[in-house]
Amino acid sequence: MNLRGPKVRISRQLGIPLTPKAQKHLDRRPGKMSNYKRQLMEKQRLRAQYNVGERQLRNYFEEASRRGGNVGAALLQLLETRIDALVLRAGYARTIFAARQLVVHGHVKLNGRRVSFPSHAVKPGDQVALTEKARAIPQVVTAMEAGRAPSYLELAGDGARLRELPEATQIPVICQLPLVVEFYSR
Repeated sequence: MNLRGPKVRISRQLGIPLTPKAQKHLDRRPGKMSNYKRQLMEKQRLRAQYNVGERQLRNYFEEASRRGGNVGAALLQLLETRIDALVLRAGYARTIFAARQLVVHGHVKLNGRRVSFPSHAVKPGDQVALTEKARAIPQVVTAMEAGRAPSYLELAGDGARLRELPEATQIPVICQLPLVVEFYSR
């Protein structure tokens, strides 16, 4: 399954809304699925929700496996502590795609320094903020009015601080992690 192209089409294929517009167009078609297809679908859902490539997700899975403990929870923590995911969760962008673009275009600062690659890992205690120029972008203003941060993020006047590593139950992702772990454990 190709995760490039129109977001509404990808949303219909995966059965989850990736953008607000896709929510309107989403209709599920029930059907029989093999175990492999179910695992593949869950892996693709996770990839699409974080906008990461196949190789990136496999590398994150290997890192989560090395950490020990619950591999699925560790995988979600690694994905959720990417700077583009935190920009989305802090309410600076409406979609992961917009969050990634903000980072790539240099509108995001981590601890006062510009970061321009969306996979940058954020540690607990780090501060994520937008530049002054970015706060004037109409899409950012709209997103900030509608946004609400999860409990593991602390919103301050000029940015968001990652309080602690998020638990798997705190992360708003539509995915069955055990199936993703089974897929990569084959």
